[in-house]
Amino acid sequence: MVFSSPTFILLYLPIVFLVYFLLNKRRLILAGKCWLVAASLFFYGYWSVAYLPLLLGSIFFNFMVGSALSPATTGLRLKLSRKTILTLSIGVNLGLLGYFKYANFFIENINSLSNSHIELQQIILPLGISFYTFTQIAFLVDSYRGEAKEYDFINYALFVTFFPHLIAGPILHHKEMMSQFQSRWTLAIRYRYILMGLFIFSIGLFKKVMIADTFAVWADAGFQPGAQHDFYSSWATSLSYTFQLYFDFSGYCDMAIGAALLFNIWLPINFNSPYKSYDIQDFWRRWHMTLSRYLRDYLYIPLGGNRCSSARIYINLMATFVLGGLWHGASWMFIIWGALHGGALVLHRAWKQCGMRMPTPLAWLTTFLFVNVTWVFFRAHSLDDAKRILAGMVDFRSVATPVEVVPTSSFAWGGVLVDHLLTVLPTGIAANAVCYLMIAFGFILIAQKNSFELTTQGRISWPKIVGMSLLFSVAIYSTSLTTSSVFLYFNF
Repeated sequence: MVFSSPTFILLYLPIVFLVYFLLNKRRLILAGKCWLVAASLFFYGYWSVAYLPLLLGSIFFNFMVGSALSPATTGLRLKLSRKTILTLSIGVNLGLLGYFKYANFFIENINSLSNSHIELQQIILPLGISFYTFTQIAFLVDSYRGEAKEYDFINYALFVTFFPHLIAGPILHHKEMMSQFQSRWTLAIRYRYILMGLFIFSIGLFKKVMIADTFAVWADAGFQPGAQHDFYSSWATSLSYTFQLYFDFSGYCDMAIGAALLFNIWLPINFNSPYKSYDIQDFWRRWHMTLSRYLRDYLYIPLGGNRCSSARIYINLMATFVLGGLWHGASWMFIIWGALHGGALVLHRAWKQCGMRMPTPLAWLTTFLFVNVTWVFFRAHSLDDAKRILAGMVDFRSVATPVEVVPTSSFAWGGVLVDHLLTVLPTGIAANAVCYLMIAFGFILIAQKNSFELTTQGRISWPKIVGMSLLFSVAIYSTSLTTSSVFLYFNF
């Protein structure tokens, strides 16, 4: 059950909403929160019941440890220093994450380096483990610092499991959510918030179903292992994934924010038009903002941040982004991607210290092209596959001989348009035409106001309601024709 499925939209979400506010109306506040926790656990267990005990064990463990870490708590006390408790508890969380996410990666590298034959483990990555583990590590650190003020178990369980963010974020801070879960203001239906929630949810649904899933056709075909590329197919492949990833993940975050708003809860914004950035530092202030905040607060600053020599700052930046790349998955391709972004930030910092500047259009183009190129390493199955795509992007000899980007039979809703084009154009040209039109459409969209700006600027007027209804209806109709794929960040 994904956010973009009819089951979630037409059955699960309305039931959870109605029961929650019915309980609140009858002043059964605790029962309402317990209902949300139970509904969120059902949402998680819908994917795999097998890992529910792992999630619940993680919640109990971290709540108990967080209570013990708080300087003001009168609860559980252990005969260890608070710093030791913090270190050990973070180690337990990272050890659990490391086993499920990186055990086979380390075994493969050990086998490769030592020519040994250690058997790989049959490990399935629990859904959302990276997000709920990082969320709870932040809680432990906040408790140690005395920044976590509230230790009610039901509120904490709701903070971790609240279904809009449980599977793929955004990564939350305990202190920014607890005041909302405690507030009595959130217990009654707020019709403005319902309209805002449905509006941004509809935008996110349209992004996912109509845009991201369409770009996925060319991205998946182009990134097939061993695929050969020319100039056109390389750029079509790389740009398709660049837009697919953005519209897929930002669409998820829009739907998460929209679903949470139905319950009067504001989740943090995760995207702020990142492809409008004029430098790589600005890009990371706009892209996956809660992860960037997390890496800054809990890794970069503890390493020393900007409070040290230039050489040490550069090392801190590289270490932060290499580990940030590894967080996305157990692959050297993610490490390479992280190292490239860390290196770009080092160069950007040195560039600024020298007082150098670029014309604004050139700054945007340089930033976008760098991000587009590095996404190739992020998506490719191997270094050889990435090299083939990058080589094709500068293969100017093939410019005069365009080839078909992807078989037309692979299209989802785009196949309707292709079928019409096939009546007047050759097969290859028809397929390519839709791909290039979609890429042009992607550039037009990223130049507009983002979903958060559209939702919060001005009132929810009738034109917005009509637009919302149109986007929602088109997306829902599309899901009846073809099954929407799972969100990309479910893999991380």
